[in-house]
Amino acid sequence: MGPVRVKGRAAASAALLALSMVGACGVDRTETDATSAPVVTSTVASSPSGVPDLGAPEEVAQGIDVPWGLAFLPDGAALVAERDTGKILRVAPGRPPETVYQVPGVVARGEGGLLGLAVSPEHAEDGYVYAYFTASADNRIVRFRLDGPPEVVFEGIAKAGNHNGGRIAFGPDGMLYVGTGDAAQSTLAPDPASPNGKILRLTPDGRPAPGNPNPDSPVYSLGHRNVQGLAWDRAGRLFAAEFGQNRLDEINLVEPNRDYGWPAVEGGGGAGRGYVDPVVTWTTAEASPSGIAIAGDTLYAAALRGERLWTVPLVNGSAGVPRAIFEERYGRLRTVAVAPDGALWVTTSNTDGRGDVRPGDDRILRFPAR
Repeated sequence: MGPVRVKGRAAASAALLALSMVGACGVDRTETDATSAPVVTSTVASSPSGVPDLGAPEEVAQGIDVPWGLAFLPDGAALVAERDTGKILRVAPGRPPETVYQVPGVVARGEGGLLGLAVSPEHAEDGYVYAYFTASADNRIVRFRLDGPPEVVFEGIAKAGNHNGGRIAFGPDGMLYVGTGDAAQSTLAPDPASPNGKILRLTPDGRPAPGNPNPDSPVYSLGHRNVQGLAWDRAGRLFAAEFGQNRLDEINLVEPNRDYGWPAVEGGGGAGRGYVDPVVTWTTAEASPSGIAIAGDTLYAAALRGERLWTVPLVNGSAGVPRAIFEERYGRLRTVAVAPDGALWVTTSNTDGRGDVRPGDDRILRFPAR
């Protein structure tokens, strides 16, 4: 079946309880089922020219242990998180990967471990790197300099063997956005008192960001099942990738104070009941979308179970017909990001316990901008 287009366009618990928002489970599905233009992505705020040449792959690194988060330093090198080891690697073309940090306290079980990375927009001045990871009691976010200890900036996100979310990214407004999962407890997603099943919006030091729907809460949007992709288009609109359960995965255009329907709705059909419909859906076999990035007017989505890269044209916040490339060529794809020079970086995820491991896995690919 082809892609289906759907019309549409540590914070304390007490703070979360202050939020007042509009708020059918089946068999659970994990990740297994589950032209020249400015660029704005989930990992870098820059405007290089050119578009990625998807016909010119370059292997930047191989032998990486479950690469998950990827964020670029000002010099163009990437920091890459190894989910299961808790290590952060520095990766650059023409150089072997180098371990530059070990995040303490990472508990890697199931889909948990060291997940998303983000580099401070003021990194040249403050040196901060941010990481989302699964600890012994929860999922949390820390920040650190590569030569110093971590500082917890947000904690208390429920953890589970799956549905941990984990993508973090600085938006064009300089705030830190966080995609969380419902921790396999679907009732948490519409609950304004829980940080789970949400997109959170934080200041760089982890407080509720100014302009949030409720000034005392980090919650930006709710009703999400498992968000693992965040990216902004050239107009500053936020898109998110979300795992469905048994039928449909989603790309959503995210707006503040909106409910995206989980668990009442999977895929489209919720608009008449006050929910926001996705702009794109796929069957779960075709996608299981994790990381996303936007270059010019194209959204790129890395598919795990689908083992392909989806390209989605964007026009004024609406989505055109998606097109699949690299079907089964590289296996499971986890993260996609646009570098400061406009190149598209893609990571595989075949060593995560659910893929067919190929020689050299896991690898990081680079598609240069032309």
